[in-house]
Amino acid sequence: MFLLLMQFLILHIDSLIGKDIPLQVIFELILTNLAYMVVLAAPMAVLVATLMAFGKFSELHELTAVRASGVHPLKVIFPVLLASILLFLGLAWFSNDLLPEANHKSRSLFIDIRLKKPGFDLKPNEFYDGIEGYIFLVDEVDSKTDSLYGITLFQEPTRNNDRAFIKAKKGYLLSENSEMLTLYLFDGKMQKFPATTNRNKITLEVSEFQEHRITFDLADLAFEKSDPNRRNRSDRTMNIQSMQVIVDSLKIEVIKQFTNATKLTNLIPDLGKDNPGRYRAINKELTENDTTLVTSSIAVNNQTSISEQKRLFQSAISDLNNYKASLQNIQANVLFRQKSINRYLVEIHKKFSIPFACIVFILLGAPIGIMSKRGNFGVAAMISTVILTLYWISLIQGEKLADRLFITPFVGMWAFNIVFSLIGIILLIRLITEFRISDLFSRNEQ
Repeated sequence: MFLLLMQFLILHIDSLIGKDIPLQVIFELILTNLAYMVVLAAPMAVLVATLMAFGKFSELHELTAVRASGVHPLKVIFPVLLASILLFLGLAWFSNDLLPEANHKSRSLFIDIRLKKPGFDLKPNEFYDGIEGYIFLVDEVDSKTDSLYGITLFQEPTRNNDRAFIKAKKGYLLSENSEMLTLYLFDGKMQKFPATTNRNKITLEVSEFQEHRITFDLADLAFEKSDPNRRNRSDRTMNIQSMQVIVDSLKIEVIKQFTNATKLTNLIPDLGKDNPGRYRAINKELTENDTTLVTSSIAVNNQTSISEQKRLFQSAISDLNNYKASLQNIQANVLFRQKSINRYLVEIHKKFSIPFACIVFILLGAPIGIMSKRGNFGVAAMISTVILTLYWISLIQGEKLADRLFITPFVGMWAFNIVFSLIGIILLIRLITEFRISDLFSRNEQ
């Protein structure tokens, strides 16, 4: 959990510092992101704890004592397995009911932070572009009096202002309220480039001033927290019920697209003289007694003029291209909707597959911990690192392959759980029954 929190802070520290974000907002952001950390950290904790507990259990020869007392080894694992099932159910509920809301609030806060501009903070000999439409450069700053010396100001063209280059010997800042800031400039020169209708002509106006005043609107610089309910939700901010409704509607649209594609593939435009704008089945034939050649459903005979034949064929090509474009458009729509369906189904399966990893890690961790006969944290951490690396690679790659329609969402999200569950069950059977699979083949040979 601590490692996940540190990773989060390292990834997002750049977007939080230097923007004067209220401390309570940062705490709220961390709190909302703890939700997904809990879902990810729970299976990790189960695996490490299982390896350490059963490793120490085997290291102290407690398993031998249990067997000597007539207790079946499965009775030792069963309570832990039952606890993992209860944890799975709790995490599944948490992932469906609480996690989407936490992700939605976190996403909304990130958007608000990203939209907030840096605070007004001028530093000597450093360019500053925190105010939209202006670039500042000052030689010296007196923080006590808010006085500025050696001021260079670039004013970008806007609806109300022309492009300008301003230099002043000194100036100062005056804040009338929290939303307005006035910059007073003294003893300076201004070069203004008024906008003209002639692109090839550049007009330059040069003027000197004893005093010049510029007012800035600082309303956009303040952090403003928006209502998360007004923002649209993504797949990771929705519960299973909401995503299933979207999936059902997308499937209906896919069926409609396939129906339209079937109708188009069975028909081809008929551009004959007698049937303009109609459609009929594709037909290509050349009879011995008739000089009429039917190609692309266009009737062209030997009495038709060359110019008319050319016009008919060009019209046929154009119509067939439109026909092809319609099919390609249907294909693109189906592909887009199918990818959307898979993306939602991946999230639905993920809400169960990740919590189910708690059960998988019990089935896998218990026999591995017993076989390792080491209950210290170092051995458990090393083994769990290998298993968790394989698990997350499988989960991430499975999600990507499912999103790209290479595999089904079920296979992408459950392949690791199924494979490693089978491995864990085989290892448990080997420990409980005390026989090797190789012994089975040796007996058959005898």
